[in-house]
Amino acid sequence: MKIFYQTSSWSGQPQAEVNEETINLWKNLSDKKNWRITQLPNGYFQSEHQDIDNKDTWHDVTRRETIEGAEQAIDGSVEHYVRKLDYLKGPTVVKTF
Repeated sequence: MKIFYQTSSWSGQPQAEVNEETINLWKNLSDKKNWRITQLPNGYFQSEHQDIDNKDTWHDVTRRETIEGAEQAIDGSVEHYVRKLDYLKGPTVVKTF
């Protein structure tokens, strides 16, 4: 009797090819000047980003109780998209021998 045994592991999700439209969106989101904070009628603060094509259109992203919280959310989003753009450049060499 023969037994076939196979294992596999992933270090992360397989990455799909990123198109030019997605890259342009990430560039837009990685620039803090394309973000704003608005106050809602219920007193919460909403972070929004500007549309790439229509500069008069804003897309809501998060709602926070304080303006500081909304700004931290924007800062975190900007950092996230900067890292995504850096990832597209390929791996970073951290040490060579």
